[in-house]
Amino acid sequence: MKMADGSTILRRNRPGTKSKDFCRWPDEPLEEMDSTLAVQQYIQQMIKRDPSNVELILTMPEAQDEGVWKYEHLRQFCMELNGLAVRLQKQCSPSTCTQMTATDQWIFLCAAHKTPKECPAIDYTRHTLDGAACLLNSNKYFPSSVTPDHRVSIKESSVTKLGSVCRRVYRIFSHAYFHHRRIFDEFEAETYLCHRFTHFVTKYNLMSKENLIVPINEEENAAPGESEA
Repeated sequence: MKMADGSTILRRNRPGTKSKDFCRWPDEPLEEMDSTLAVQQYIQQMIKRDPSNVELILTMPEAQDEGVWKYEHLRQFCMELNGLAVRLQKQCSPSTCTQMTATDQWIFLCAAHKTPKECPAIDYTRHTLDGAACLLNSNKYFPSSVTPDHRVSIKESSVTKLGSVCRRVYRIFSHAYFHHRRIFDEFEAETYLCHRFTHFVTKYNLMSKENLIVPINEEENAAPGESEA
């Protein structure tokens, strides 16, 4: 990145960089990011600045395409959820968590099979994140186009698929919260990911409130039932 004084900043971690110094370069305005991945880079930049500032991270820049904004946030959520999945493997196994549940009231069916069926929780987690990654990175289901002013856009018919992805990946949070609370709390204290996800799906009406069963901001919306995929 070239600065106003003519100096250049290399936005890359050089070999030998200590972990505490990773990505320690100045923030870059979205409008100056010359890349088709600019929105993703901007979101990651805001998260790095302060992961607890959920409102700021979810505040869409002016003139930004809303469909692309929601799409890139969901891709980011799925990438970060892999970190929770890795931690869950320490406790969550096919023998200890034979079903994908949240309390004894919710049993979730895995959509990775021809006919949705029950899966061990850790397998459901892997299947769901793998399936979300394949869908969100598919040119068939999420074809993008670049406008003459270099803005990336996504078809509205593709944007409508985001809700079902949100509903499925949210179940990873709910299982972790109700059955692996210590792991959930440690991960959440570092990332604020469930807080951000809950605010995100609420802000854009991507999930119904009765399905948001993890209490965030002291609001408990739990309700008994069994959910299809």
